[in-house]
Amino acid sequence: MTHIEESIVEGVEEDIKPKTWKQKLWNITKTVLKIVITAALLYYVFKKVPFGSVTTRFVHANYWWMLAGVAFYFASMVASSWRLLSFFKSINLRLDSRFNFRLYLLGIFYNFLLPGGIGGDGYKIYLLNKTYKLSAKKVFWAILFDRLSGLWAIGLIIVCLKIFVPQIPINFAIPASIFVVGSIVYYVVVRIFFKEFGKHFFKGHAKAVVVQTFQVLTIIMILLGQDFTGKFAPYLLAFLVSALAAVVPINIGGAGARELVFQKAAGFFHIDASLGIYLSISFFLISLLVALSGIYYLIRPSRLQEGLPKAEEIKE
Repeated sequence: MTHIEESIVEGVEEDIKPKTWKQKLWNITKTVLKIVITAALLYYVFKKVPFGSVTTRFVHANYWWMLAGVAFYFASMVASSWRLLSFFKSINLRLDSRFNFRLYLLGIFYNFLLPGGIGGDGYKIYLLNKTYKLSAKKVFWAILFDRLSGLWAIGLIIVCLKIFVPQIPINFAIPASIFVVGSIVYYVVVRIFFKEFGKHFFKGHAKAVVVQTFQVLTIIMILLGQDFTGKFAPYLLAFLVSALAAVVPINIGGAGARELVFQKAAGFFHIDASLGIYLSISFFLISLLVALSGIYYLIRPSRLQEGLPKAEEIKE
């Protein structure tokens, strides 16, 4: 095992099984800091937007549309798991799709359960490295490129939505050109420095577009649950920008950051701030609900690995 791999594994193990009181204290401190930051962001947002105006929307929501939103979000998780398989295949890792999906659900559960720790991605690295002696560095890069493909897909949809949001005083050709050039540079870097990930590059990124499309449909369902008849594009654009803000791991599940983006976007895009914050909170609750399904595999770990091939069978 290389020094880099040892550092990755040791860092993950410290978060999962802290050995010293300093490690335990640091994990607790990170969790407390994230809770404080999340609470501070929400406090700021609700000083600007009356809390009652948001809760009223929950009381009068059409929950059949909300249920459809849950279904589309769950579909996005299935697609996310499917996308991750492409990047695992790039490192010649052939996981059973059922096991991979179970591991994905457990991973998103850990993202909520361990807000101050390694989260789901770190747990995947830990499990695959310790159980199957896989290169921690390769698994790390596979998961990182999986995440990057998601950010790329968000960027693509944001650029497309610009056509329908005239409030942004920029010619469409400018962001489109930046995105195209950035995508070309991104692909060239992958081909030169990460050749193995070039094999399934286009397939993985196409799947990322499917994932983000399902999440956009989730937001549309939530809007329809409010009998919304206005322009969808500004709300969808604000949601995607808030998704980028939520990537920064300084709060819990993106809570607070998403609401702040919607609150700031309300004046610029001329959208209803209370509706935007309602969308954000609803999306958080839906994602939490789906994440909680992963607790089943924490309670019954034998079900997680049911049907999993032996270590010598998962590589080509």
